[in-house]
Amino acid sequence: MGAADVIPGVSGGTIAFITGIYEELITSISNINFAALKKWKSDGFSAFWKHINGNFFVALVLGIGISVLSLARIVTYFLVEFPVLLWAFFFGLIVASAQLIMRTVGKWDIKTVLGLIAGTAIAAYISTVHVTASGGESWYIVLSGAIAICAMILPGISGAFILVLLGSYAMIIEGLKNMDFTIIGLFAVGCLVGLLSFSRLLKYLFENFKNLVLAILSGFLIGSLLKIWPWKNQIGDAPIVIHSDGKEDWMMTNVLPQNFIGEPQILYVALLAIAGYLLVYLMDRFGNKTKLVE
Repeated sequence: MGAADVIPGVSGGTIAFITGIYEELITSISNINFAALKKWKSDGFSAFWKHINGNFFVALVLGIGISVLSLARIVTYFLVEFPVLLWAFFFGLIVASAQLIMRTVGKWDIKTVLGLIAGTAIAAYISTVHVTASGGESWYIVLSGAIAICAMILPGISGAFILVLLGSYAMIIEGLKNMDFTIIGLFAVGCLVGLLSFSRLLKYLFENFKNLVLAILSGFLIGSLLKIWPWKNQIGDAPIVIHSDGKEDWMMTNVLPQNFIGEPQILYVALLAIAGYLLVYLMDRFGNKTKLVE
């Protein structure tokens, strides 16, 4: 999840879903509330820890933290040096993920079909929006974290890409690279606020409209394929540079392989896309999957 969360266009929520921990993640986050604090006061820390599924959080946070801090430089390097191959791998991963989530829809009817179409349209629109805002003020960093974390726990919607739209991506990545604890701390506060509030809504939706939510999430994944498309040409004539405000030079447009400026590497793209697809297939087949909330 940590590796996915630093890629603009790939959702950590997608990774959580295909590895079978998504429902446990949402339920555990929503259990962090005043009732948990009351349980700590009345029954002790052990009961509180069990209530919030503490061991799960320790493993999850350590994994995400280590991955984000160690891969921030590596991922940004591959995005610059080998973007076609990197996007190809994730394209295959997302295709398989969409297929996987669609299989979990218990009943397809007019509502779920419309949900699938709506989710696809929303994600497709988000994937084609250009950067429109930027800011380095403390309140803006907190706001960016709150909005991005909501996207990060939704399969198909990339929190990193939302940061690009907000003009905060480069600033946050630089903060992680340079261990700027002011930026990291403000961003973490925003993430905590957004996470605790949005997870409750998501849990409610899963408990009451499971099939519709799954259909919409499937659409999110399908629509996000526009962002994951391997062959992209830069808009304009400027060199590919990520500015501090995340604007102009980040903007790319999808093209067919024959119109790609550079070597399309079709064979390698196909092999890596297949590898991404097979990775999800194997994780789904052999991984330990948690049961969806009924």
